[in-house]
Amino acid sequence: MKRLKERWGITSNLQAIIILTVFAITGSSSAWLSKPFCVLLGITKEDFGGWFTLIRLLVIFPIYQVLLVAIGALFGQFRFFWNFEKKMLKNMGLGFLFKD
Repeated sequence: MKRLKERWGITSNLQAIIILTVFAITGSSSAWLSKPFCVLLGITKEDFGGWFTLIRLLVIFPIYQVLLVAIGALFGQFRFFWNFEKKMLKNMGLGFLFKD
């Protein structure tokens, strides 16, 4: 836990537990919400076959990004998750989305 706290720049175990909880809730929620989005967009396993999983992951990605910051804010960790989000997107080559 000590290494994780150092890596994330946090000081308390409670904050680490809150952050891990937010990650768990966000992952589950984004996977759960991707099903109705796929239905809304007309993306079905029957129509896309083997591509369905990849397409669903592409649908989950933006849902996850939004939920991570929103749920993090609800748990009082907006600054941590906003900085985490910016760093992650910059590492993915999407840094142009943010002006620092």
